[in-house]
Amino acid sequence: MKPDCSGVMSSIVQKIARQALVTFRSPPRPAEDAGMSFVENLGKLKNLMTEVRAADLKLVPRRAVDSAAGVAAPQRGCPHGAPPVTYMHISESEHFSMGVFLLKSGASIPLHDHPGMHGVLKVLYGKVRISCFDRLEPLPAAQVGALRRSVLRSTGELTEESGPCLLSPDRDNLHQIDAVDGPSAFMDILAPPYDPDDGRDCHYYRVMMDSEAELARKEPQEVWLMEVSQPPHFWCGAEPYPGPEVCL
Repeated sequence: MKPDCSGVMSSIVQKIARQALVTFRSPPRPAEDAGMSFVENLGKLKNLMTEVRAADLKLVPRRAVDSAAGVAAPQRGCPHGAPPVTYMHISESEHFSMGVFLLKSGASIPLHDHPGMHGVLKVLYGKVRISCFDRLEPLPAAQVGALRRSVLRSTGELTEESGPCLLSPDRDNLHQIDAVDGPSAFMDILAPPYDPDDGRDCHYYRVMMDSEAELARKEPQEVWLMEVSQPPHFWCGAEPYPGPEVCL
């Protein structure tokens, strides 16, 4: 049944979804220069994402004590216990996906990539640390244990007052996201969505650094990344989205 779109067209979430559809309907391909139309539309999307707040999605910021209480010990039939990260699905089309990631206190989304994808991330509450990387050479076939010559572009902390964080197929395409000083949440748009059947699977990495280089932490900094299996301490659960409905 087709959703009833009456009364939702004015919400900031609906405006973001509509602009994301316009922006990513025909995005530039990897290594292709972005046209003026794409740049202008991405700027409009970035401006809308700058405005969004947790209250617009009917999200209530969680306290550290609530977050800690949610990290349950593994139980019989539930080998992991409560997930450290959960996801609220808002909308998805062939062109983009949109949702909210919620990180418990001390949680981390490990270093991972977004093959051939664009992304826009906006913190809704709390504080996150984002470390952004890029590969320095063409991507060979995915293989656990393979080393990739890469560069650490930046590391920074973002709050709800910060602007959106952008990624593209060629810039800041790999990142790690850590909750800092308590639970946090961020809105996330990926375009196009992950799709293993179309070559867009998520791969995880570990930074191979000696202690001296790690202490320096100068950016940009060349590093080696090793492709790894999904870390056992990370998994993502699902939560219902409480905010305004989106119609595309």
